[in-house]
Amino acid sequence: MPRYARSEREALAELMSTLGPDAPTLNEGWTTRDLAAHLVVRERRPDAAAGIVVPPLGGHAERVRRRVAALDWTELLGQVRHPPVWSPVSNPLTDELTNTLEFFIHHEDVRRARAGWQPRDLPVGLERALWRRLSALGRLALRRFPAQVLVQAPGHGEVATGRGGEPLRLVGTPGELALFLSGRQRAARVQLDGPPALADRLRTASLGF
Repeated sequence: MPRYARSEREALAELMSTLGPDAPTLNEGWTTRDLAAHLVVRERRPDAAAGIVVPPLGGHAERVRRRVAALDWTELLGQVRHPPVWSPVSNPLTDELTNTLEFFIHHEDVRRARAGWQPRDLPVGLERALWRRLSALGRLALRRFPAQVLVQAPGHGEVATGRGGEPLRLVGTPGELALFLSGRQRAARVQLDGPPALADRLRTASLGF
C-alpha cells in the first residue's frame, strides 16, 4: 500500500533542506524554519499541539514553537523527517489518516511560495486519498459561509456545504481543493461559478483552522 504521508513528508524535508531555514512559505510571516517547528510541535508536544486548533491555548503553543524553532537547523529537519513512534498523530496506525493531508498542504506551502511554481501531476492514489479527507474539511471550512456551496472534484465526487443561500460551485482537483479549503485560496487553481460578488468573497474568506 502506498504511504503518501511518508512520501510527502520526505519530499517536504528534502525541499526545506535544499532551500535552507529562511525560505518563504505561504504561511504569512513564516519561514521554512517556522514551518518545521510547527510540524515538530504538532507531533512531539501534545501539551502545545492543542493550541494549534484551540485559540485559548494558542499562546502556549506559540511559545513552545518559538523555542523549537531555535534548534539547530539540521536537528530540526531530522525531527521532521523522523517522527516519534509514540506520537498520537504519527504512529504507524494513524500516520496515513492524520498526515497525508497535513504534509501535502505544507509541502505545497513551500513549493508555491517560490517564483515559477507549477502544479504537480499527482498520483491517482494520492488524489483519492486527499478527496477522502475533503468531505469533512469542506464542511468545516465553509459551514458558516453564506451560500449553498457545491464542492466538486471531477472523477472523485462532490460535497454540499455552506450555510445556505445563493448557489456557488467550487470545482478543482482534490489537491487544489485541499489548498483552497485550508485557506490558501490565492495559490489554488480552482474554478468558482456563481454570483461574482459571492465568489470574490469566498476567495478572500478566512478558511482553514
